[in-house]
Amino acid sequence: MNQKTVGMIGWIATTTAILTYFSYVDQIRLNLSGHPGSLLIPAFTVLNCCVWLPYAFFLEKKNWPLIISCMVGLSLGLISAITIIHP
Repeated sequence: MNQKTVGMIGWIATTTAILTYFSYVDQIRLNLSGHPGSLLIPAFTVLNCCVWLPYAFFLEKKNWPLIISCMVGLSLGLISAITIIHP
């Protein structure tokens, strides 16, 4: 498979990951309205992104699709976790 195709797959995967992370927006809304969800999923999302982010950043050639999706996941996962703990 050529690198252009691999790069395109990377950006498609980034888009789908970001769409998945946007499911946290509804959970944040519920948390703030007094219906907090489980802390497990956002906590493991934050952990996952904290592991993948430095990996993608410190590669010889930075993996920008992975960096971008991890930044979104880390941000929304943290906000979701915080709103569960401190509504």
